[in-house]
Amino acid sequence: MNTKGLILKPEFEKAILDLGFSEFTEIQEKCIPIIREGKDLIGLSYTGSGKTAAFGFPSLEKVSPGKGIQLLVIVPTRELCNQIAKEFKKFTKYRKTYIVEIYGGVSMSPQIEHSRYADVIVGTPGRLLANLSRGTLKLNNLKILILDEADKMFEMGFIEDITKIMSRVPKTSQKLFFGATMPQEIMNIARKHMNNPEKVKMQTYIDKSKIIQHYYEVDKQAKFSLLAHLLKTNPVGLTIVFCGMRHIVDIVNRNLSRQNIKSQALHGGITQNRRKQVMEAFHDGKLDVLVASDVAARGLDIKNVKLIINYDIPKTSVDYVHRIGRTARAGNEGKVISLLAPADYDNFQRILEDRSLLIHQIKIPEFERIETMRPQHNDRPFQRHFQRRRY
Repeated sequence: MNTKGLILKPEFEKAILDLGFSEFTEIQEKCIPIIREGKDLIGLSYTGSGKTAAFGFPSLEKVSPGKGIQLLVIVPTRELCNQIAKEFKKFTKYRKTYIVEIYGGVSMSPQIEHSRYADVIVGTPGRLLANLSRGTLKLNNLKILILDEADKMFEMGFIEDITKIMSRVPKTSQKLFFGATMPQEIMNIARKHMNNPEKVKMQTYIDKSKIIQHYYEVDKQAKFSLLAHLLKTNPVGLTIVFCGMRHIVDIVNRNLSRQNIKSQALHGGITQNRRKQVMEAFHDGKLDVLVASDVAARGLDIKNVKLIINYDIPKTSVDYVHRIGRTARAGNEGKVISLLAPADYDNFQRILEDRSLLIHQIKIPEFERIETMRPQHNDRPFQRHFQRRRY
């Protein structure tokens, strides 16, 4: 392995080789030395850049098993909680480390019992705060706190919970904040609780030459029919369909199932057990299509995704990049298709302001109109030519 001069402890080096790492990514190369030195850090990086390993390996190196909770990772969603805990367990394959997940939607009692023996806690803000308030979670021995997907914490309204949790964290602990962006509210927390943090910013991590980006202009009432046509006529492998709202996720998934397309929905309203089943099925290749909301899919590392379809257009280029970053990983090629209805114009224009995104319109194919289970609003036929704004 090309370690670029970074040598981890032997048990972690062995785990890295087992995981098939060939070399450290840019974010890992920049962050690992800073974290090892004990400095606070603000890292701006997108999903898929390798940031879990960037903060995971150097932080786990500092954990001494059997001496209480020394590492706390706060994440916005249960899926990301599951994913990071799973990755951490792989990282510590050759070092006995007790890693416990704490999140809502399931009974607190088992989590409370397991946390008594934990070396590492990965959890969501609400359930962590509930345990801290009850006195069932002790952070006296905490060495490192990691706030992952900090920008999504803000978007989901967790600022108050994060502020309360931070007030219970020892001042001497090392603090690491990661996110695609750092909203002002997160920076206010950083100024109050961090000690002269180092800043690492990753401008890009996606090899855009590996991603074909297209969009179709389509009437809203025909959008689902086009989606079904694309999935049926060109099955490329694992596909994620992104929708802007929870109820749209359910509608799209339900109608895809009626078309005998193997799909499942993923959003914040699904029970934890069901979410686990869906993710396992998708990882194992038992599903062709995952229909997801941005919040539910944020931070998830799903390998071998061949196609991203934006059923609804995200509001910003940052969100767009988050979505497309789930394909074309590890040197593979990927494809992105956006279905553009009149209501998506404003969002799409904002995305096009990012000149690094090469998104091309293609001619809409002929397709069968499908009657969906829930009628969609009618929109006027349209034709609009998009141009990048000049400044």
